[in-house]
Amino acid sequence: MSQNEIHVDDVGTRFLVVIQDENKIVDISTATTKTIYLGKPDGSKLTKTAQFVNNGADGQIYYTSIAGDLDVAGSWSIQGAVAMPSGTWHSDITKFMVYANL
Repeated sequence: MSQNEIHVDDVGTRFLVVIQDENKIVDISTATTKTIYLGKPDGSKLTKTAQFVNNGADGQIYYTSIAGDLDVAGSWSIQGAVAMPSGTWHSDITKFMVYANL
């Protein structure tokens, strides 16, 4: 059993995204909008307001799940996006599994 499994109805799971451009971390400290998209197995998506992990210079943003977010088992995807005065950036899209409960 993995200690890092994500399960249906988990609350408090922290989703971390790093914004990079050409494999280099982007300083996003001037971001006016920080968003994390969670793609569900059925193709629908959740749009969540993200926060800086630190001050944004490290390119990291996060979102912590609340009740109702992780409502179905299966293969999910995640992508972050930030809007800054100098442009808009998106992270790579990565996949993660949400497992059913007993």
